[in-house]
Amino acid sequence: MSKEFKGTGVAIVTPFLKSGKVDFKALENLVEHIIVNKVDFIVGLGTTSEAVTLTDAEKTEVMKCVIDCVDERVPVVVGIGGNNTHAVVDTIKKYDFTGISGILSVAPYYNKPNQRGISEHFSMIAEACPVPIILYNVPGRTSSNIAAQTVIELANDQWNIVAVKEASGDLDQVSEIIRLRPDGFLVLSGDDALTLPMMALGADGVISVVANAFPAGFSAMVRLIQKGKFDEARAVHYSLIEIIHQLFADGNPAGVKAALSILGGCKNYLRLPMVTANKAVYNKLKQLIDNYQTPL
Repeated sequence: MSKEFKGTGVAIVTPFLKSGKVDFKALENLVEHIIVNKVDFIVGLGTTSEAVTLTDAEKTEVMKCVIDCVDERVPVVVGIGGNNTHAVVDTIKKYDFTGISGILSVAPYYNKPNQRGISEHFSMIAEACPVPIILYNVPGRTSSNIAAQTVIELANDQWNIVAVKEASGDLDQVSEIIRLRPDGFLVLSGDDALTLPMMALGADGVISVVANAFPAGFSAMVRLIQKGKFDEARAVHYSLIEIIHQLFADGNPAGVKAALSILGGCKNYLRLPMVTANKAVYNKLKQLIDNYQTPL
């Protein structure tokens, strides 16, 4: 099951119109652009999608649009997580998983549970979930770190916990997970800038933000790493690294939506409390994008 999530996944944005409504035409075009440029799977309703600002009805419509546009060409993952364990389980029990290959479930946030609480949270989710689960560790957003040992215990104990998206920025923790993981368990980068070093350590891919805007280059870099062609991969990494830094300089997805608006992928609209990237970041991104040259 986990093999579906190797390589480059894209945490896809949700385009909006000026009215605030979802721009489904732009979403369709973005899905097509990403697939044509050879990404391996798509993640909807993740952090980058501004899912927390969508109504339940909008979430359903967004995922239907993504699934219909993908048309079984690549796996589709949906974000289902939260800090209320029973609410997450209820959502999973009611969810229509037609066309869904797995879920991405974020560590419980705000509550700041200990490792036993985190473990029991994900164990209850795993018992209810009929599809594979990718754990999402992002302490910078959740104030809740899934420790390496907790990841390993969950990977060994739950048949459907098949991967972790690691966005702690802690390469020692990443190394420990890779060293101890059971066969078939995947480690995915949750940080575009650290994808190359994480894959050099043995990680299996990435769930990327920058690949919304540069799917061809970033997915090519991942394939080069998979083939052991690190000199060529480094060239791609360094060609994109300044753009990646700017994407996060004033918040995500503000940066990537600015980049997509510059590239013509979608309009530069977000939902409060997120706002557009400041003028300095936008101008720097435009300069970098205008001057971008792929090394491939």
